[in-house]
Amino acid sequence: MSRDEETLRVYDARAAEYARVTATTAPGDLLSAFIAALPAGARVLDLGCGPGTDAGHMAAAGLVVEAVDASEPMVSLARAQDGVAARQADFDMFAAEGHTGIYHGIWANFSLLHAPRAALPGYLAAIHAALQPDGLFHIAVKTGTGEARDRLGRVYSYYMPDELSALLDQAGLAPQSMAQGRDQGLDGTLADWVAIRAKRA
Repeated sequence: MSRDEETLRVYDARAAEYARVTATTAPGDLLSAFIAALPAGARVLDLGCGPGTDAGHMAAAGLVVEAVDASEPMVSLARAQDGVAARQADFDMFAAEGHTGIYHGIWANFSLLHAPRAALPGYLAAIHAALQPDGLFHIAVKTGTGEARDRLGRVYSYYMPDELSALLDQAGLAPQSMAQGRDQGLDGTLADWVAIRAKRA
């Protein structure tokens, strides 16, 4: 199993704090654009949902929302969001479930950056299989190279924008738009990031 137990312990212990620092009263620009690009009542998956803030915004917009996270405390918070069906599962469990064409959209916002670099192509293949034709996939990661732990002990895999785009293309997920920025994370440090919205080819 590729799940990193130290990373999971950090999220288990700091779920409530993470929920506070990431709380929003309305969807951000990237989530708003993702929602707007989906058909009304679309079935979506929030993959690595954390406390379920984004899942809650999608449900409030009328989408049918499923959410998964490896952290049980995070799942408990996500279940408290109106209209969100949340359950505990890691990326390996999701990939092994063999979903076929059931989602109009999959939202993986700063979650797959905790997966080992070597595992990402397999996860992207599972995401491709789980999407309907022309389904949409959002991924956001921190930019850089290699793998490292932050000062809290969480493991990260870093990607440059061109590298991430190429990995998506190889998985049959054609990049449609890209955004980049710099924000402060749970560990208090500023980090550059890239987000890509892709369409299932």
